[in-house]
Amino acid sequence: MGWLDGWRKRARELRSETYALYLAYRDPRTPWYARLFAAAVVGYAFSPIDLVPDFVPVLGYLDDLVLVPLGVLLALKMIPPEVWAESREKAREAMAAGRPVSWAAALVIVLIWLLIAAVGVNVAISILR
Repeated sequence: MGWLDGWRKRARELRSETYALYLAYRDPRTPWYARLFAAAVVGYAFSPIDLVPDFVPVLGYLDDLVLVPLGVLLALKMIPPEVWAESREKAREAMAAGRPVSWAAALVIVLIWLLIAAVGVNVAISILR
């Protein structure tokens, strides 16, 4: 197995951890500040838009292998241990049963990116006038 294949494997494993973070975010025992941070991490991780597209060799996976794990680690410090343990187990079960898909969450993420793009275009136009 080459080093690039190893990175790809780690990226797949990271999806399970990120899904566990999503489940922890939804748990009412999670503090509000942890929910806010977890939502940002999960939103970025599952967003169809990356800072560096995945098809770019090596660099494309760097954001998945650096930014998202750091976000998960920071969020983990804010989430109660029992909530994280339960969420991790549920995520493993869900991943074993098949990759979970939430079209509603995907729609929200796309709408947020479109809103950011619209604001950016609006700011650019106002600067150019």
